[in-house]
Amino acid sequence: MGSAVVRRGFLGAAGAAALGAAAHAAAAEGPAPAKGVKILGVACSPRKGKTTAASVQAVLDAAKAVNPAIEVELIELADLNINGAVAAGVPLPAGQEDDFLKLVPKLTDPKVGGIIVGSPVYFGSMSSLCKAFLDRWVVFRKSGFPLSGKVAGVVAVGGNRNGGQELTIQCIQAALMCHEMLLVGDGRPTAHRGATLWNNKDDISGDEFGLGTAKNLGRRVAEVALKAAGMP
Repeated sequence: MGSAVVRRGFLGAAGAAALGAAAHAAAAEGPAPAKGVKILGVACSPRKGKTTAASVQAVLDAAKAVNPAIEVELIELADLNINGAVAAGVPLPAGQEDDFLKLVPKLTDPKVGGIIVGSPVYFGSMSSLCKAFLDRWVVFRKSGFPLSGKVAGVVAVGGNRNGGQELTIQCIQAALMCHEMLLVGDGRPTAHRGATLWNNKDDISGDEFGLGTAKNLGRRVAEVALKAAGMP
């Protein structure tokens, strides 16, 4: 019983402190050499490989097209176990793995200049998986703000053309602002809060407007990330 309690306590309330140390260590390495910039895309849908992932990938593809020095990576949270309650110090249930720990080195990597967060729209807001993911970011506020200065863009995918995408983007942006990130919208010519896509029967390929906002967002995130890194 003693070992089980220790393990649960470590991954729960005490685990937050260990996670903070890991994030702080990554941040303490300092800026990476200016050989390139990496942009991460995080798809926060419980459905793997569906329209949210496709939408985030469209943003990443547009970002990569801006400059050959840009590297991109798509992360899907669908198969990961991320418990938002840990952010409040609640221990994980016995035997439950905490996959958020695996994401910390990726998110805090000094080479990462931009992070795209994508979520489906559920009742005018982000998915519960997205909320749990962002709640766990509280550890970064306790470990030197390693996400400070990274560019952030948001993608929302709704079941209708006007299905709450902009409300969802606002909710996600509110969380990202708490980490001193540089928030950007999708830029000209659409120039909205972010990429707004329409999931029409599990397909975004026919959403010309939405894909346009995704491309604009990818370009804008890339442009600002390159400038922040001192690259042309």
